[in-house]
Amino acid sequence: MVRRSMTLLAVLAVVASACEAEPPPKTGLTYTANAERAYEAAMKEFNAHNWAESQPLFTEVKRKFSYTKQARLAELRYADADFEQEKFAEALREYKQFIHDHRSDAENVEYARERVAETNYKQISDSFLLPSADERDQGAIQDAYTDLLAFLKDYPKSKQTPHACSLLEDVIARLVRHELYVARFYLARDNFEAAISRVQYAMRHYAGNEACPPGRADETKPENAFGLVPDALLLLGETYLRMHRPDDARTAFETIVTRYPQSELVVQAKKYLGS
Repeated sequence: MVRRSMTLLAVLAVVASACEAEPPPKTGLTYTANAERAYEAAMKEFNAHNWAESQPLFTEVKRKFSYTKQARLAELRYADADFEQEKFAEALREYKQFIHDHRSDAENVEYARERVAETNYKQISDSFLLPSADERDQGAIQDAYTDLLAFLKDYPKSKQTPHACSLLEDVIARLVRHELYVARFYLARDNFEAAISRVQYAMRHYAGNEACPPGRADETKPENAFGLVPDALLLLGETYLRMHRPDDARTAFETIVTRYPQSELVVQAKKYLGS
């Protein structure tokens, strides 16, 4: 009996010693604090523009602290790092995945949606600076146009609205230029009805867009769709002249003179009017 008791006491002593050696269980406060520290370490690299170096750190934040807001932020910053490295296809996929996975996170979904539109914009902006750019595929720019319109409709008072409006104005201007390019293509081949149709479509569908009220866009780009209206009107008037429709041509030229007196095309419009 004595031997059995001593054995039992020895076992209990070992168990007690083992329990004392184990670290205390992690509390919610410790878990959150660790998540914050890990996220801050990743952000230190991110803010230093060490995009590639920051991404494994963001991945670790998401893996180790998946139940914290830092994990969600890490997903966005990972996508931002790809965006900054001009890995636009990857960034676009990551922003869209975030929107799909975190629909209830209203503030960050708003941010991600604006970034989706801007990422699409970035995929087309450089190509449109190349020669004959207006001949290029319009897929990416149409995506940017659709995404920006949807964002501005859903978030009209967002802090990102001025920037989104600036992007939209540029996108619309590019689309208008494309329509005018196609109209000139048809005019050169004496396809007058097709030329008029493309000009009128550009003015009605794009140049008349009011998604952004005056003053909401950043004043960073002097040219926008409204600045291209005189170009459209001049092309319209020239097409009507080729069709022997002088009254319609006069209306187009007079509109340039009366509504857009600061346009460089006023001089040419007046020449057509004989004044």
